Amino acid sequence: MRIGTGFIAAILLGAFWGAVWMVVIGLIYTLFAGEPSAPQVWVAALAGAIGAAIYILSPVKTRDRPKARGTRLQAVIVIAIFAVLMLVTFGEPFGLSLLYTTLYQLVALVAFIAALCWSIVAALHDQPAGNIGRYHLEVVFLRFMKGLGLTLFTIVVALPFYVMVMTSFKSQQSLVSNPLDLSIDLSQGLSGLFSSYIELFTTYHFGTFLMNSAIVSVATVVITLVFAVPGAYAVARLRFPGQNFLSRSILLIYMVPAIVLVIPLYSAFSQIGLRNSLFGLMIVYPATTIPVALYMLQGYFRGLPSELEEAGLMDGLKRPGVIMKITLPLALPALASVALYVFMIAWNEFLFAFMFLDDINMFTLSRGVVSLNSSEVPRQHLMAGAVIATVPVLVVFLWFERFLVAGLTAGSVKG
Repeated sequence: MRIGTGFIAAILLGAFWGAVWMVVIGLIYTLFAGEPSAPQVWVAALAGAIGAAIYILSPVKTRDRPKARGTRLQAVIVIAIFAVLMLVTFGEPFGLSLLYTTLYQLVALVAFIAALCWSIVAALHDQPAGNIGRYHLEVVFLRFMKGLGLTLFTIVVALPFYVMVMTSFKSQQSLVSNPLDLSIDLSQGLSGLFSSYIELFTTYHFGTFLMNSAIVSVATVVITLVFAVPGAYAVARLRFPGQNFLSRSILLIYMVPAIVLVIPLYSAFSQIGLRNSLFGLMIVYPATTIPVALYMLQGYFRGLPSELEEAGLMDGLKRPGVIMKITLPLALPALASVALYVFMIAWNEFLFAFMFLDDINMFTLSRGVVSLNSSEVPRQHLMAGAVIATVPVLVVFLWFERFLVAGLTAGSVKG
């Protein structure tokens, strides 16, 4: 038996992952099933420790040992079977017993076993069991910390969204009877699950709010790009007096707090009749987004190969033609990221919309969601409104992601 530092490190790592995954799966089980769970952390840690020991002691098929018995793939199966026996026999996690199980309990057990096996394999797949040096110890430690950090980050990010979505599917009666029950009641049917969303669009004018936010956000993106693209190109490529000062002072207006601007703008817009209109927001929003768009685009334009633009000028293109036919196609990733950033600012902006809009038919989505925050509106309606405000941004981000990761300038300069 090859016992050394690597063997001890594997046991500790398996114990840590067993405890971590038992706590995580127990939390998820409680949220989904709506039942309290008392997972046996010590049993899970013991199962993880022994499972990691089985895995690290299993020989690996190599060129020198092509017929090695008990490969690590087989060890994973042994770990899974052993963990099931340990947990069911001694731990009874999530209230699981040999006589009675529910679908949620079985899913929780399978999820725990899969997570434990995957963690052990990911951390120890290339580590020896004998005495190891500092490098291998650091690799195992960093892999554990990376996995733990990703797990905690995912929980912190996903848990509020899960609570928001599940609450939006609840009825008023179920929320009053058990506010902590976040499971899905499929017995009420689709009409019951989505009753809050249906009422938002039929009673609370959320269709109008969505349309207003879409109009304002898209208009803000278009106006911002129309002014930011030539401005950023001029700062990045052209030479003129005060260029350096302009380049460094672009973000000064963005650093002015919005609360300082809202009172004078409110007074001015009230006098000229723009206070209770979407057109007023289309003026204010670009004024706050153009500086940051200029700052982002000028840095990207400076990184583009100037030889391509010079070649276009030598071929007879004017400066506008160079921008339209050469610079902008190469700058699509930057334009996509700027457009996404500006869209998110306009979509989520609340202060100016709250101060300028009084007519419910002019409310944007953020203003409309706040109007639901009253004692007369059920909480599930407020959560449903928050989901409606969040999903479009997620869809837009996923659609723009292909542009954000594209390397359109690769190979554009030859020789």
